Amino acid sequence: MVFVLVSMHRPGMLSIWFFIGVLLLIYGALILGAGVWELSNPPEHPVVRADLHAGIWWGGLLVVMGAIYTLRFRRTS
Repeated sequence: MVFVLVSMHRPGMLSIWFFIGVLLLIYGALILGAGVWELSNPPEHPVVRADLHAGIWWGGLLVVMGAIYTLRFRRTS
C-alpha cells in the first residue's frame, strides 16, 4: 500500500487560519475598545469583579492571537 502526501494548499491561495486571525483581530479590537470605554466611563452599577477589567484582558489577548495567526499564515509569494 502506497501513501502519497498531497498538499491541499495551492500556490496563491490563503489559508483558512489567516481569515481566523483576521476575525480574532476584529473581535479583539471591538472587545478591547468596549473595555477601555467601560474603564473611562464606569457604569452606575458595576458587575461583580469589575475591578479585573476582563474586557481589556480578553480584548488584548484576542488582538495578540489574531496578530500571530494573521502574520503566521499570510500569503508569502
